[in-house]
Amino acid sequence: MGYPAPGARRTGVRAGLLGTAVVALGLCVAGRAPAQVIPNAQQGGQTPASGEPGFTTGLWTRGNLFGDMFGLRTALGRYGISIGLQATSEVLGNVTGGIHRGADYDGLTMLSVGLDTAKAFGWRGGTFNISALQIHGRNLSADNLANLQTASGIEAEGATRLWELWYDQVLLDGRMDVKIGQQSIDQEFMVSQYSGTFINTMMGWPAVPSYDLYAGGPAYPLSSLGVRFRGQPTGALTLLGGVFNDNPPGGPFNDNSQLRQRERYGAQFNTTTGALFIAEIQYAVNRPATGDMATQGAPPTGLPGTYKLGAWYDTAGFPDQRFGSDGLSLADPNSNGNPLLRSHNYSLYGVVDQMVWRPDPRSPRSIGVFARMMGAPGDRNLISFSVNAGIVLKAPLPDRDDDSLGLGFGVVKVSSQAAALDQDIANFSGSPYPIRSSETFIELTYQYQAAPWWVIQPDFQYVFTPGGGVPNPANPGRRVGNEAILGLRTTITF
Repeated sequence: MGYPAPGARRTGVRAGLLGTAVVALGLCVAGRAPAQVIPNAQQGGQTPASGEPGFTTGLWTRGNLFGDMFGLRTALGRYGISIGLQATSEVLGNVTGGIHRGADYDGLTMLSVGLDTAKAFGWRGGTFNISALQIHGRNLSADNLANLQTASGIEAEGATRLWELWYDQVLLDGRMDVKIGQQSIDQEFMVSQYSGTFINTMMGWPAVPSYDLYAGGPAYPLSSLGVRFRGQPTGALTLLGGVFNDNPPGGPFNDNSQLRQRERYGAQFNTTTGALFIAEIQYAVNRPATGDMATQGAPPTGLPGTYKLGAWYDTAGFPDQRFGSDGLSLADPNSNGNPLLRSHNYSLYGVVDQMVWRPDPRSPRSIGVFARMMGAPGDRNLISFSVNAGIVLKAPLPDRDDDSLGLGFGVVKVSSQAAALDQDIANFSGSPYPIRSSETFIELTYQYQAAPWWVIQPDFQYVFTPGGGVPNPANPGRRVGNEAILGLRTTITF
């Protein structure tokens, strides 16, 4: 039994002209303003800038590059239609360590269309959303790094594909809503406000579900059919839960051919495998003032924060990390090579986002910290524990109110059962073989708001014991060396 390919579902295969054009456009202009990061389909289109006399009017102050598109956004808005278009392009390269050194370009373009049913045909509280992805370029993690905590959250199999397709209905005067359809659950579950500042994949969708669920679960760039319920019994308490198909492409665990062949265009709508149940309770403290209090300018009474506890449970079978169905170690030459299937899988997690410093309640300058921890059983999972945490400084420099500076880290622990398989391999081969343990990365990043529609983000990451200590395929006698990664990302909202 070999090692799973790190970041296997995030393996780019081609370069994209659109992403290249976006980079070229970004290099041709200069300015300043507030930020927007990875696309979120639920945000829909941008607020129209009505009455624009020309394309260049208000270029550096409007929310998107194309503005009102000569009145098109305003016209569509009258019928409840909103359009969002965002392109993210980046170049990442490792200057030390890895399988070999080098750099890759990759990019993501996302188009979303939203429909407000109240404006469209008088049906109150309804929202329809459809979004598509165009993923291009190559991925540094797969090509050079062999790391578990892949370097970029947009790394994925090159494709043009449907992403989400859902309808959401608000009920009980806004205290509850129900969403049904094709959904990417990383948009609502396990989300950390402050971790979104960073580029590393695990700052978005953590390592435990990325490696322990089928194809990484229904999360970018995949999605699954399901239903999500959200209720808010009090202003501070939110309950979130849902059930989804657990295996977006279908097929056996870690079978990437299924992803390429069956789910390439996002229209598989698999319903034939297991069910993924997930629930989360969220508690907010010192929420910003709303209603009359906000109108009167009353400041919050304390520093805001959000605390979340959650769990997921998957009904499908999951392969044991050490033993075969015949009871022998998978490393034993006499084994049939078929892993023992465990009957289900589960995980518990917690998320903390807390502002810890704000000199003036009316100033954007503040410091926030976050932490997210997850655990899963070690017999059927490659990763038994993951944590990421960090600190984010908002408005770090004078007159740069919308910039953010972040320092964070992540740790993943390879399960004891997977490490025992490594020891079995060493014992049966009679030669030294590395025993996987854990992998750690640190990341330093800066989001520079060049304009309300344009973010430029230099980034540095350093990875210790990539892959948990896997051998270098280019030099099997040595482990993959520690990696220093430099990158530059640009995000443009059109």
